[in-house]
Amino acid sequence: MSQGFTTTILHSDRQSPIEHGALHKPSHLAVAYGFDNAQDLVDVFQGRNPSYAYSRQGSPTATALEAKLTKMEDGLGTITFSSGMAALTAVFTTLLKAGDHLISSAFLFGNTNSLLETLENLGIQIDFADVTDAEHVRALVKPNTRMVFTETIANPATQVAALDDIGAICREHGLVYLVDNTMTSPYLFQPKSVGASLSVNSLTKYICGHGNALGGSVTDTGLFDWSAYPNINPAYRGSKPQQQGLVQIKKKSLRDMGATIAPESAHRIAVGAETLSLRMDRACSTAALLAKTLSAHPKVKQVFHPSLAHHPQHERAKRLFRHGGALLSIELADGLDPVAFQNLLKVVVSATHLGDNRTLAIPVAQTIYWEMGLERRQEMGIAESLIRVSIGIEDPEDLLNDFTQALNAI
Repeated sequence: MSQGFTTTILHSDRQSPIEHGALHKPSHLAVAYGFDNAQDLVDVFQGRNPSYAYSRQGSPTATALEAKLTKMEDGLGTITFSSGMAALTAVFTTLLKAGDHLISSAFLFGNTNSLLETLENLGIQIDFADVTDAEHVRALVKPNTRMVFTETIANPATQVAALDDIGAICREHGLVYLVDNTMTSPYLFQPKSVGASLSVNSLTKYICGHGNALGGSVTDTGLFDWSAYPNINPAYRGSKPQQQGLVQIKKKSLRDMGATIAPESAHRIAVGAETLSLRMDRACSTAALLAKTLSAHPKVKQVFHPSLAHHPQHERAKRLFRHGGALLSIELADGLDPVAFQNLLKVVVSATHLGDNRTLAIPVAQTIYWEMGLERRQEMGIAESLIRVSIGIEDPEDLLNDFTQALNAI
C-alpha cells in the first residue's frame, strides 16, 4: 500500500526489528563490535558480512537514519556524515582527481565557496556558472569535465537553478550531477526528479530542525552509471555497478578520513525528521506571507523569495518545488544599517544557522560573506544591507509584528 511522505518517515524505523518493541531505533554508542566466530569479523572486513566492526565506518543508529533518508529521497542508498560540509567534502575528494574539471554554481553558500578554493589548490579545475541559465553550464563543458554541482535555491539571494535543464546536459555528457538539497529538503523537492546522480543534505538544517545536532548526508539516486566513471578505484569495481559510487565515498571518507556522524546526533536527527513536513509547511507559508508583506514596506528596498511574482525564477520554483522555501532575504532601503535593524527585533534571534524551529536573522555581508570581499559579494548579488532570515514555526502574526515594529523604528 502506497503511503504519504510523513507516514512513511514516521514508521520507517519499524520496518526492521527494534529491541524491546521501542518505537525509535536506539542510540548505539559502542565503538567496537565483538564476534563469537572470528571468521564473521573477517567477513565484515572483506565485504561479505553487512554487520559492524568499528563505528568510524558506521553504526546501527546511523544505518537507521540512512534508511530514512533514502526513503525521503527515493534513492538507492545513503551515507551519513558528521556535518553537511563533511558530506560535500567527501563527494569532491573521493570522486575527483587532480586535473579533473568541475562546473559549479556561482551562487554558493560561503563555506562551500571556501571549500572549492581548497579543491583548486589540490589541482582540480573549477569554473563557476550562472546556473539559472543551463546554457551557461553547457558552454563550460570540457573533455575533462567530471561533475556539475549546484544548490537548489541559493543562499542568501534565493536564485533557483535550472535544475531539470542542467540534468539533461549531465545525461548528455555522462557527468555526475551533484545537487545540494539543503535549502529545499526532500519534502519540497527530490533531486532524482531532475536526473541528479547524488543528493547532498546538511541534516543540521531542516531535516533535524531543532538546532541540536550536526549531520550531513549523500544519497545516490541510482540514476548514474558508475561502471563508466573513470575515477572509481579498481578495488571497488567488484561491487554492483550501481553501488560503486557509494562504496568509494564510504570507504574513502568514513574509513580513511573519519568524517563519521556520532550516534547521538544520528538519533536526534532521525527523531527530528519525523516532523519535517509539518514544520516545512508552516515555515514556508509564513515565509511567503512575510515576503509579500515586507516587500510593500517603504524601508525595504527588495525582498528575495521564490514565492514572489517578480522573482526571476518564480515560475520555475512553482513547477519544481512543493513550496518556495523557508528562507528569505531582505535588502533594507539605502542608508539603513542592518545591524541596527536586527537589534530592534524582539522575537527574531540574531544568529547564524538556518532551518531551526526559531526564526533567525543575520546581516550577510558583515558575517558569513565577509571573507569573500566586496567584489565577490557584488557578483553574487549580495548587498551590504542584506539580512538573511530563516523562518521558524512561530505564530506568523508575531513575526510579522516584530519585523513591522523594527522597520518603523529604525
